[in-house]
Formats: sequence, structure tokens, C-alpha cells
Amino acid sequence: MMSATGSVTGGPLLLLRLEGAALAIAAIILFAHLGTSWWLFAALILVPDLSLAGYLAGARIGAAIYNAAHTTLAPITFGVVAFELDRPTMLTIGLIWLAHIGGDRALGFGLKFRTGFGFTHLGRIGRTSE
Repeated sequence: MMSATGSVTGGPLLLLRLEGAALAIAAIILFAHLGTSWWLFAALILVPDLSLAGYLAGARIGAAIYNAAHTTLAPITFGVVAFELDRPTMLTIGLIWLAHIGGDRALGFGLKFRTGFGFTHLGRIGRTSE
């Protein structure tokens, strides 16, 4: 189902949030198997949120930059290239990035619409003025 704002509702919303949780858990398990420092995980887990600075240039540009940093396409590509080139640090960064995205989705922070930060494909976030 889709709401009037273009966000997903009902059962599909639950499935998307569960999918996000599964992504985060899988990325964390793979990260743990690499044996990399958990300090690195802690240091980098919130790095994708630096893309929020794009909102200083307005909602349209902010949404584009935020979405680029919060779609799975880039970290999956990053991870595959890292795996193929045997670059464990790059693979680690890709897994941390995927864990971040999965966690965001599980918590309901979706990809942004250009109408404003609070409008996402997973529904409205933040305070609503009624």
C-alpha cells in the first residue's frame, strides 16, 4: 500500500523494515567474521549521516546527497570490488556502510523525497505540525 504522500504503509512497510534489520544483522555478522576492530565499526557507523550536510544547500540537493549515501548500490559495489581485489579494509568499510543503511531502514529512516527531510519512502519522520 501507498499513502497519499507516496510512502509505503501496512504490510509492505513492515517487510521493508524487517528487510533493513536483516541487512544490518547480516552485515554485522560478516563484519565480525572478518575479525576487524570493533573500534573501527564504532568510528565509522555514523559516517553516512554526514550526507545530512547536503540539506544546507536546500531540500532537493540534500535529498539527492542523502539518498546517494543511503542506497545499497554503492556499498554493495564497493564490497564486491574490495572482495575481488582482496582489499579487506575496503570490504570492512562496505559492511559498516550496509549495517548503517540496514539499521536506518529498520528504524524507519527511509530514502528522502525532495519535499523535505521528514518525507521518506517509509513514511513521515519527525514532528508533524497539525
